[in-house]
Parts: sequence; C-alpha cells; structure tokens
Amino acid sequence: MNQRYYSLDVFRGATVALMIMVNNPGSWEHIFSPLEHATWHGCTPTDLVFPFFLFAVGNAMSFVMPRFEKEGTAYFLKKVFKRAILIFAIGIFLNWSPFVMYGSKGDLAVKGWTWATRDGAVSGIRCMGVLQRIALCYLFASLIVYFFKTKGAYVFSCILLLSYWLLCLLLGNPADPFSLSGYFGTSVDINLFGVAHVYKGEGVPFDPEGLASTFAAIVQVVFGYFVGQYIQQKGKNYEMLSNLFVAGIVLVFAGYCWDMVFPINKKIWTSSYAIYTTGLATITLASLIYLIEFKEVKGAWSKFFDVFGKNPLFIFVLSGFLPRLLGLIRITEGFNSNGKPIYTSPFGWFYQHICKDIASDLRVGSLVYALIMIIFYWSIVYVLDKKKIYIKV
Repeated sequence: MNQRYYSLDVFRGATVALMIMVNNPGSWEHIFSPLEHATWHGCTPTDLVFPFFLFAVGNAMSFVMPRFEKEGTAYFLKKVFKRAILIFAIGIFLNWSPFVMYGSKGDLAVKGWTWATRDGAVSGIRCMGVLQRIALCYLFASLIVYFFKTKGAYVFSCILLLSYWLLCLLLGNPADPFSLSGYFGTSVDINLFGVAHVYKGEGVPFDPEGLASTFAAIVQVVFGYFVGQYIQQKGKNYEMLSNLFVAGIVLVFAGYCWDMVFPINKKIWTSSYAIYTTGLATITLASLIYLIEFKEVKGAWSKFFDVFGKNPLFIFVLSGFLPRLLGLIRITEGFNSNGKPIYTSPFGWFYQHICKDIASDLRVGSLVYALIMIIFYWSIVYVLDKKKIYIKV
C-alpha cells in the first residue's frame, strides 16, 4: 500500500494484534472487564475488535476494486469467489484442527465430523466462525459494491440493516426478540447445520457468528469500503479529515439512538451495533491519519502494528491453530481426587508456572500471558516481513 496511506496498515495491524490478545488470555476465568465481551446487550472495548477488522477489510477492498472493474466481471467473480471459498475453508480447517483428540482411555483418535460424547450426546465440528464470517462478508460486500456501485451500495446497505431489524421483530419471540432465547437466527443455524455443529459457548446452542447475524456484518465491510474510497478520492487534506470525524460522530450518535429500540449487541450483530462500531472505527482511523499522515508521529510503535497488518490472515490462523496443536502435548501437573492425572499443554504450563503468580490479582498474570503471546506472534510476522514473505489468500 502506498506510504500515503500507511495509517490504514497500522489500523489493520493493531486490530489483528488486539484480536490475538483477546483470544489468548492466560485464563478465561481471570480477565479484566475491558477484555471481556459484553454479557449480552452493550459493548466493551473487546467487542470493537471484530467489527474494526471487517471495517479494515472494506478499506483494503477499496484499493483493489478499481483493478477488478478494469479487468472485467469474469475476472472479478473468479477472484472474489476463490478468496471467499478459501477463507471459509480455512475457517473449517481451524475449527476441525488438530484433527485428532484424546479418547476416554487417553488414546488419540481421529476427530470425525461428528462424534458421541461421554453422556451419549452428539457433538461435532462447528460450521461457522470468525473466518467464515469474514469470508461471507467479504464476498457479499464485494458483490454489492461491484454491481450496485457507490450510491446503490449505500441504499442496499440501508435496506439490509432495516430488513435485519424487521426480521428480528417478526421472526423472533414477541416477548423479547433480541434475547438469547428469543433470537430468530438460532433456529436458522440449528435447522441448517444441526445442533452438533452450532457453537455452545453460551451454555445453549447459539452461534455468535451465525448466518442471520451476518446481514448487518456485511454492511460493516461496505462502510469500510466507503471510507477507504473517500480517503483516496479526497486526498490528504484537512477537509477529508474533518469530514471523517464528523461522519464517525454522526454514526456513533445514530447507533446510540437506534439502541433505544434495537439494542447494541455483538452476539447477534444488531444493526445499531454495526452503525455504532463503524462510527468508532471511522473516528479511530481518522485519529491515526491525523497522527501518522499529518503530524508524522510514527516510529517503533507504528512499525510494531504495521507488520501484523502485512500478514493478518496467516498470523490470526496461526494464533488459533498453534495452541490446539500444542494441546496434543500433555504435561502432567498432578493427580485429582480419583487418582487420575491432570494434564496441561506447553502454553498452559507457561501460564501456570511463569505468568500466573506474577501478582496476587490473577487477572494481571492472565494479561501478561496475553501480552507475551502478542510479542511471540509479532516476532513471527516480523521475521516474515524482514524476508519479504507475505502469505495471502
């Protein structure tokens, strides 16, 4: 990317770094509240990471779309569908990895698409996920922008946001259509994928990256495209910068207003949440443009995030795959009351014996572990950058 837009690289890289940090705490039981997702309605700093990344996907798309348009529709469709399918497939790969698991007798067995649990229930590989959502959002946002152009894409995006709100109201539980039990999208995922392949982190089958909630997430990419396109068209001047700040403030205000009737909620990716987080992303990007492009406040800190942005997909996948792979290595930590060994992984051992007891507040040790993980993965992308190796899909 041209040095003129170095701030966009830093924005994307910082988002990837934060994704790694919030996904790799030392202990999920000991996390500072800003690093936790909102229980349901509401928005924490952690809830900004994923929409910021989708916003960055739209930014990047604005730079390649002119080339797609120049090459023609056939070329565009081939490139976009190929990339979306590959990213979706990598998401399935990540959910399925490391492809083997320990059985009840401690032996390794191949992990199938589905399997029976100890209590007789059926479990399986989750179909959706972060990468799958990125793939679908990238695909449909690209199609919207390419075929509807800027004005049409804006109108279509507004229709998507309003339609999703209407679907939640009409198809959800009339008593509370925006609740965990009342949200209509859960039945869509269960009927399409089956209970075994739906995320159950909320204690019940419910997928925060489900199909229905992808509607509003697509708009996040389209709006990111609009901002990237506007920056290129206006060039580096204070009119562009001030307009970005104004647009961001307006979107945040609109999100707060919509929150009164359609609550800001990441887990069902409400339209108000998409608008609100797009506004915050725009303000954040405008701030980085001001600091980096106008005031030239850059150096080691910007370079640190920049290298994350040069291999974003690779390092995100690695940060998810490596802990699962190392989880196959069992380190005995003692025995439980029944005399059975208690195991941990190499990363788990590092947290338990190096980070955990740094402070009496266990959240500190958990945070230190997460920061060390960022440095660890940064060292990998730093070496790749030095060798000019950029792994892209």
